[in-house]
Amino acid sequence: MFADGPQPGSWTGLGRLAEGWREWLSAWKDYRVEADDFRELDNERVLVLSHYSGRGKMSGLEVGQMRTFGATLFHIRDGKVTRFVGYWDRDRAFADLGLAE
Repeated sequence: MFADGPQPGSWTGLGRLAEGWREWLSAWKDYRVEADDFRELDNERVLVLSHYSGRGKMSGLEVGQMRTFGATLFHIRDGKVTRFVGYWDRDRAFADLGLAE
């Protein structure tokens, strides 16, 4: 699920998730997500703080021209990711989770 950003949405199952990512990535050239920090919130949740880079294929827009500090919340059970929530806006992730930066 993407909670915010240019294409918020929710997908269930690996096939639908792969389809959503393919659609998202098809609009970008050299799109990258780099982790800045990992925060274990509890036994089943990890928050990964990250930043993005890349360029829009059609617009030429550099991701760096927009807010580029995001976060992803991973829910993990029995060593497998059962759910993830992506945030384009890191502050929204902190607010949704009731955390201080």
